[in-house]
Amino acid sequence: MIKVRFLKADGTLDHEIDAPAGTNLLDLAQREGQPLEGACEGQMACSTCHVIVAKEDFDRLPHASEEEDDLLDLAWQVRRTSRLACQINLTDDLGTLTVQMPGGAYNLDR
Repeated sequence: MIKVRFLKADGTLDHEIDAPAGTNLLDLAQREGQPLEGACEGQMACSTCHVIVAKEDFDRLPHASEEEDDLLDLAWQVRRTSRLACQINLTDDLGTLTVQMPGGAYNLDR
């Protein structure tokens, strides 16, 4: 099990949950009531599932693809450790993962 910590936009802990390996972070976040729209339903055609990964966890994730990096250019309040939640699948070697909600999103479809 991987312990996932969800932080609010202000950096305070919202809640944490244990999730099995193989779980997609966007799916988990939506089940847990996090404010991630995921307008493209994980098809990597938007940036509405943008999260900010804790610095200590960021380097343990696989690198973002060029396509993901391009979409992050359109995201709200991008930081060096920004990722799209739809592109993060939890793996046993993570142990823990802390992600912060950015506080807003751009949906270019609207």
